[in-house]
Amino acid sequence: MAEHDKEDSVGESMMDKISEKIQGHDSSSDSDSDHEKPKPNSDSLQSKIYRLFGREKPVHEVFGGGKPADVFLWRNKKISAGVLGGATALWVLFELLEYNLLTLVCHCLIVALALLFLWSNFSTFINKSPPRIPEVRIPEEPVLQIAAALRFEINRGFAVLRDIASGRDLKKFLSVIAGLWVLSIVGSWCNFLTLFYFAFVLLHTVPVIYEKYDDQVDAFAEKAMIEIKKQYAVFNAKVLSKIPMGPLKDKKKV
Repeated sequence: MAEHDKEDSVGESMMDKISEKIQGHDSSSDSDSDHEKPKPNSDSLQSKIYRLFGREKPVHEVFGGGKPADVFLWRNKKISAGVLGGATALWVLFELLEYNLLTLVCHCLIVALALLFLWSNFSTFINKSPPRIPEVRIPEEPVLQIAAALRFEINRGFAVLRDIASGRDLKKFLSVIAGLWVLSIVGSWCNFLTLFYFAFVLLHTVPVIYEKYDDQVDAFAEKAMIEIKKQYAVFNAKVLSKIPMGPLKDKKKV
């Protein structure tokens, strides 16, 4: 009986060792499989997030990342408030008070020239130095850069208009027509100065609000774009697809 008990104990110990080895192998294989599982990349997740107008950069970089972007996004509140306040003062002066631009420029020049002339002549009688009038000159390089940039944008606009008029892209044609129609309605409500002032105010308010609540705005814009695409698909299937289109490519010359 003693020998039989010893054999049973030896058999049980061997079974325990085998089971421990099997469990250790399973746990190691599970840990290895956990390490081998690819972790989700944060960049890929961020790239899947819908951004308004397909932007991939922060709002500050979209505006150029320089001083104009700092003004539009209120990085320096004093400068931004001063610019917006100056634009508001000019709008009130010209629109509400109906002051003429040419009249304002002439009156300012009259006052400035009169003060400088009197100061220069009476400085000897009051024992003070005459005013130092700085020599003002417009540098050539910035003017050429602005002219080149303006020329490039105008030429690009002409190219877009030519492409639209050629009848190759009906979607772009309808978008431009709708935009011009809306702009004409807005222009009938107010003059160019008021329209420019409203656009200036929007540039100083909308970007900073969007930068603060970009996630909520992008989520709402994504839902809106999905619904617009659905409606456009229905409109395209029922109306646009039945309209004859112009040739997509020019015929090759023989």
